[in-house]
Amino acid sequence: MGVDLGPIVVRRKIPLESLRGKTLAVDASIELYQFLSIMRLPDGSPLKDSQGHVTSHLNGILFRTGRLMTDHGIRFVFVFDGEPPELKRAEIAKRREAKAKARRDYEAAVAAGDTAKAWSKLVMTTSLTDEMTSDAQRLLDLMGVPWLQAPEEAEAQCAFMAARGDCWAASSKDFDTLLFGAPRVSRFVGIAGKEFLPSQGAFRKVEPEIIDLKATLDSVGLTREQLVDAAILIGTDFNEGIKGIGPKTAVKLLRGHGTLEALPNDTRAKLPPNTEAIREYFLSPPTTTQYRLQLRAVDAAGLDRFLCGERDFSRDRVGAVIRRLRETPAGHRTLEDFG
Repeated sequence: MGVDLGPIVVRRKIPLESLRGKTLAVDASIELYQFLSIMRLPDGSPLKDSQGHVTSHLNGILFRTGRLMTDHGIRFVFVFDGEPPELKRAEIAKRREAKAKARRDYEAAVAAGDTAKAWSKLVMTTSLTDEMTSDAQRLLDLMGVPWLQAPEEAEAQCAFMAARGDCWAASSKDFDTLLFGAPRVSRFVGIAGKEFLPSQGAFRKVEPEIIDLKATLDSVGLTREQLVDAAILIGTDFNEGIKGIGPKTAVKLLRGHGTLEALPNDTRAKLPPNTEAIREYFLSPPTTTQYRLQLRAVDAAGLDRFLCGERDFSRDRVGAVIRRLRETPAGHRTLEDFG
């Protein structure tokens, strides 16, 4: 879910064309979940092949990501989550319970004949399985798009790569990427211009946007360390926030007191016992430098075998994507050339 920094970040809308030639490090799990949420049948179930393999996320990578590459010249590296940090155990348990509740609500909606509610609740039960992840990585390989697995949080690895200058921005819907130190975060980089909100069972129009870390820090008058402290007050994936403290109040408290340790006693008493561990994780998360961001040649025969032969994709549509990808100059240049 991430931390709610929406009311205080400095964001600007951008045209897709402004990203031409730039490299984005994509938080793969968030991207794939969005594909799984949007690309659904009328009854709310995901797209599948004749053998029951889910293909919604493959459609998203091939057609949407492929179009962004060929028509808009954007370069991507997908970053997959590694082992979840111990700090996230409570959040993971909460998400599992939310999915279980959504399943119960779905069954109740079906029984009541409420098809709209049933659709939205079924989407909320979606899980990214090992098979889906493996299929996504296989497709990226065949398309020549680099990917890597983070030691733990993909957002942290994306931020690290952006901070090193290996990519122009980290691409993630969640604001946590700013806390991990990404100098720029791109959001809603897509062609369709809509995002599905499972909790509301509705779509909303969105436009690509960039959030600048320095501009945000200058605007609120905080350092990155203080922004992390503000996030702890608001609530993160690693802790519950303090009731009654939202983004603007948290900023005001940190501007006035400097650190969490200097807050009034009644507020400080409500902080999580592992505050220092949470702070340290955001400021120095596990990351890796063991990656080589190389754009590779498209494997046309492999794409045909996998998508058309195994996953029932239209050979005409796949062939059209292959032709566009082949016409996009990549050669043997690395993604750093497009940073």
